[in-house]
Amino acid sequence: MTASAPQNKKPRTGAEPLALDTDLGWAIRMVSTAFRRVATDSVADLPGGARGYLVLVALAGGGEPPSQLSLAKEVSLDRTVMTYLLDDLEAHDLVARRPDPRDRRARQVLITDTGRARLARARESLGAAEARLLADLGPEDTEQLRTLLARVAQTAQREVVAPGEGAC
Repeated sequence: MTASAPQNKKPRTGAEPLALDTDLGWAIRMVSTAFRRVATDSVADLPGGARGYLVLVALAGGGEPPSQLSLAKEVSLDRTVMTYLLDDLEAHDLVARRPDPRDRRARQVLITDTGRARLARARESLGAAEARLLADLGPEDTEQLRTLLARVAQTAQREVVAPGEGAC
């Protein structure tokens, strides 16, 4: 991700010498642990903490309000957990649920104005925490990291939703 890194690097084969600082699993674990710690602190005042934050982010994007089930799939939460989380968010006036006009058995979830305001405060706090975590990267590297991680996350989400045929 640095400008000096060679662009024609060979793919990793597993034959390279072992070292923690070159192991993908170690790197993901370290970043995940650090991010979880700073993110948890940043969104602690939201009902459901990090889960509540992700729901609000998913809803703030606009467009057609999702059903509870599609929202649960989008943020990778069990539908029962989603129901309880939405109950908490609704009790704090951060989201509202209404019957889906296409299927009155289903409920659409909408973010409220209060939810947007609380989300904005949480994003500001989380942004400061992310800046500390990414302090050793420049703006271009930070953007590239975000882009690449989003692509890997989308692949991971597809694997969770529809694992390959060879999976045990």
